[in-house]
Amino acid sequence: MTAPLTGVVPVVPTIFGDDESLDLTGLRRVIDYLVDAETDGLCALANYSEQFSLTDDERDLVARTIMEHTAGRRPVIVTTSHYSARVTAERSRRAQDMGAAMVMVMPPFFGATMTVPADQVVEYFARVADAIDIPVMVQDAPLSPTPLPVPLLAELIGSVPQVRYAKIEVPQAADKIAALGDRLPGRFDGEESVTLIPDLDAGATGTMPSSMVPAELGGIVRAHAAGDRSGAVTAWERLLPLIHFENRQCGLRAQKILLHEGGIIGSERTRAPLGPVAPRTRRGLVELARERDPLILRWAR
Repeated sequence: MTAPLTGVVPVVPTIFGDDESLDLTGLRRVIDYLVDAETDGLCALANYSEQFSLTDDERDLVARTIMEHTAGRRPVIVTTSHYSARVTAERSRRAQDMGAAMVMVMPPFFGATMTVPADQVVEYFARVADAIDIPVMVQDAPLSPTPLPVPLLAELIGSVPQVRYAKIEVPQAADKIAALGDRLPGRFDGEESVTLIPDLDAGATGTMPSSMVPAELGGIVRAHAAGDRSGAVTAWERLLPLIHFENRQCGLRAQKILLHEGGIIGSERTRAPLGPVAPRTRRGLVELARERDPLILRWAR
């Protein structure tokens, strides 16, 4: 990857069978759908990939499957987060050896209260970067109680040259994106792109949504970049009820429901203890999606 990565980089869900075993055939179909959706890259083993439900061996198998099946058609980001700098560095090195274009890493934390002070956050990312040659994306997510205020992110950028990207998905993301400015060439938002337009207005260079509506989000990002803000806003407002429903009612299960509904995967199963959404919620999601006729419901038909 030579030019900076921009645009739409969806999280690739990990696909399971009804018995919760890995479904690598289904995973490969999802990758083909995402490539046909004209995405700009793919992100593996993120939280919306249920990385927290996988063994270490399964993590490697999923990453390798994504890398091999993508086969250079898109750059792949691999999430390698772990509390231990040593483990994160080892995961990152394996991801690089598999062909990852970048790694995404959250600041270290454990549970809701075990956080890390700012100086150790910088040291942690420096140790990870020392183990690899590819860029690092910092994931600033609500899941982590270790804070990443703008001054700390600026220090990271200055101290660890491989930190070239950030995924900002905390409240007031637009303000943080604007404050970082051109110091960081890759400024992505997340949270299913629920705040996409204000984030693009603030200087975001891309978005990292789920795999639910990446084709449609791509059109919005490209329109905004071309100066058609009015068209981008209109398209985003049409999608927003569906994205908001995903964000607030279903979480990561929404993409699997629609992948299954569209015939791309055979099962929408998640691993226990994460169970299915209520039937009422599922009906509401599918109804909102059908009204908008996204590619996810048409690709396999």
